[in-house]
Amino acid sequence: MDHVNHTWTQSFLLAGFTTTGAMRPLAFLGTLGIYLLTLAGNLFIIVLVQADSRLFTPMYFFISVLSFLELWYVSTTVPTLLHTLLHGCSPISPTLCFLQLYVFHSLGMTECYLLGVMALDRYLAICHPLHYRALMSRQVQLWLAGATWVAGFSAALVPASLTATLPFCLKEVAHYFCDLAPLMRLACVDTRWHNGVYGAVIGVVTGCNLVLILGLYGGILRAVLKLPSAASRAKAFSTCSSHITVVVLFYASAFTVYVGSPGSHLEGTDKHIALVYALLTPFLNPIIYTLRNREVKEAMKRVRVRIRTILQEA
Repeated sequence: MDHVNHTWTQSFLLAGFTTTGAMRPLAFLGTLGIYLLTLAGNLFIIVLVQADSRLFTPMYFFISVLSFLELWYVSTTVPTLLHTLLHGCSPISPTLCFLQLYVFHSLGMTECYLLGVMALDRYLAICHPLHYRALMSRQVQLWLAGATWVAGFSAALVPASLTATLPFCLKEVAHYFCDLAPLMRLACVDTRWHNGVYGAVIGVVTGCNLVLILGLYGGILRAVLKLPSAASRAKAFSTCSSHITVVVLFYASAFTVYVGSPGSHLEGTDKHIALVYALLTPFLNPIIYTLRNREVKEAMKRVRVRIRTILQEA
């Protein structure tokens, strides 16, 4: 790494992944393909929910909000990943670096809150079906969705602003985007206090939401087990299976990287784990919500019939 004076104001350098020869274009094209499929999949869910009236329910409203979030989440980091794969070590200005750090963590924390809201929606639908429509009115849905974004972007101010005020003596970031741990390794000062603050903020956000989700699913499990028939129990569980899968994917990778000391992992390992939660999870979410959901499959058939009818009439 290049040592520089702590008053340095030039660009950071994103190291990215080391690819040579024929692997470089293959890695670039593979990543680009996954990125485009991720954008297409999440856009498809948003359009489908808006196009089919039978999906005008709280559950699918929150799924479309999650898909909208994933569009921005994956687009925050993949462009710099593609640039480093194509051109190698790539410069990024401090302003863009800290902005990327803030937006990425804001969207990540927003997703934490949103997954909790989606669990609350399933709990109310299964445990309080008679009052569900009143409790989860359109106004409440909009308020809850807005609150997740406000809470996520507010919580991320702490780690992002503290990192931006650090004096830096190194400039090569061992990652393909600006994240907490690789940036802190470049600081001229002891960052143990910063590690503690980051761990507390991220741990509280992820931990509290995970406890909420587990508690709500505990209530769902008790309610489902009381249902009289196996068919009704299977139907109730099927409405939750996709959400549970997404929760496991998101929290498993988030806890691996961020819970504990953000600077405690070996240098270079963060970027490999980041591929799971920053690229793979947004790519898999649309697949999980379509392939494992009968209502979505039926909505797709209805939309295809409508499109075919319109084309025939034209």
